Amino acid sequence: MKAIIPVAGAGTKLRPHSYTQPKALIPLAGKTVLSIIVDQLREAGIQDFIFIVGYLGEKIEDYVNTRYPDLRAHYVHQTDRQGVGHAVRLTKDFVQGDEVFVVLGDTICEYDVKEVISSPDSMIGLRKVDDPRDFGVAELNEEGLIEHLVEKPQIPKSNMAMVGIYKIRESDRLFECLEKNISEGKRSYGEFNLTDALDCMIKSGVRFRSFRVENWFDCGRKETLLESNALLLKKFATPADPSAYENTVILPPVSIGSGCTIRNSIIGPNVAIGENTTVDYSIVKDSIIGSYSNLYDIVLADSVIGSDTNLRGESRSLNIGDNTSIDLG
Repeated sequence: MKAIIPVAGAGTKLRPHSYTQPKALIPLAGKTVLSIIVDQLREAGIQDFIFIVGYLGEKIEDYVNTRYPDLRAHYVHQTDRQGVGHAVRLTKDFVQGDEVFVVLGDTICEYDVKEVISSPDSMIGLRKVDDPRDFGVAELNEEGLIEHLVEKPQIPKSNMAMVGIYKIRESDRLFECLEKNISEGKRSYGEFNLTDALDCMIKSGVRFRSFRVENWFDCGRKETLLESNALLLKKFATPADPSAYENTVILPPVSIGSGCTIRNSIIGPNVAIGENTTVDYSIVKDSIIGSYSNLYDIVLADSVIGSDTNLRGESRSLNIGDNTSIDLG
């Protein structure tokens, strides 16, 4: 089985951070979105990964090669973004008829990965949502088999949304449907969607069974990124030692990277700080702070601060990208 992870999107909803950092590498609970996905799949036994890269793709390659030097990683470049279906189509030569496990690069979910992998059926992860009009939607029969898939229906017949996780046994049939849709120009909302190809497979007789994800962490916008950070810190954060930081109070859960200097401050709850960052005379809560940044005499809440950033001043709610210098005094 090969894992396919599309990470070619520009992440426009997370700007300014995504101007300088791929969305999949945004820091989250002391990890990154991508590392959480890769770790899940590796622990379940998958060793072959195909990353579909595009915008800032060299940063994805550097990150994977550095963090996972033993991973069997392949990179496919999507220079012309025409949708997830178009992206997955580019992996055909690497897949070579094997089963595939497709996980979108901004999708963090909790589910039994090993159980899904071992299922004799192809499977799609679903989650009940209040308003399914912004999602791909699955219509199920009484046995839990998927009868129809539709992308962002204006009048949904189901509230079961696809979360971006697909285990596909019949990869040859998948690529046949992708090629058919692309050659015929079949687009949904201007893109070649994976949803349409999967629905084509169902119509041709392929069985897709659904599985429910327990939790679904949205990392697509600043507000939901901070909510996901708070939830994931409870799972991943190891207790910080307050004695390691001068005259500082730590309110867990927090994640503090190596090489950080923190003095005369209150940190937490729900704070993730990258490596080699300095915080002095500041209060930080419910925030994500990048690496190699400097905070002095500032109160931050509900903020996302990029790497290599200098902040001085008073209380604000901020959304600041990398390589920034701001003095709010």
